[in-house]
Amino acid sequence: MKKIKWTDLLLFVVGTELVGFLSSLVSGADFKEHYASMSKPPLSPPALVFPIAWGILFALMGISAYLVYSAEHRLRRRALTLYFGQLFVNFLWTPVFFGIESFIGAVIVILVLLVLVAAMIAVFYHVRRSAAYINIPYLLWTVYATYLTIGFAILNS
Repeated sequence: MKKIKWTDLLLFVVGTELVGFLSSLVSGADFKEHYASMSKPPLSPPALVFPIAWGILFALMGISAYLVYSAEHRLRRRALTLYFGQLFVNFLWTPVFFGIESFIGAVIVILVLLVLVAAMIAVFYHVRRSAAYINIPYLLWTVYATYLTIGFAILNS
């Protein structure tokens, strides 16, 4: 096994966390107030759950991307392209849902994200299995977020 390049690992983790932070910053919304004011689908968590869950998931995503980045594999470039693509789509969801309050737009974004996350995991699996496995919680959370987004769209449109 290769030696861990801590600077590269840190860049991937911090960079990925920054995407989540910037997404919320760009949306310009008061999340707690907005979330509290909406009709919620069954099984909606308290607002506090979201920043904790996303903080953990973004860290795991960054670690997995580093693992792929550090691998020597013919699919590495494709895997990282999918990674950055899904990260960009992930970035879009918060401004669409909270910023411009487009529930239908948010449903479209989350469905694209779900497909990209699944594709990313599939390619990660071929490059480095551990990187794929690390993203299973992200895939499950994205499925849950898809349910919530569709529920919010139905109940609040």
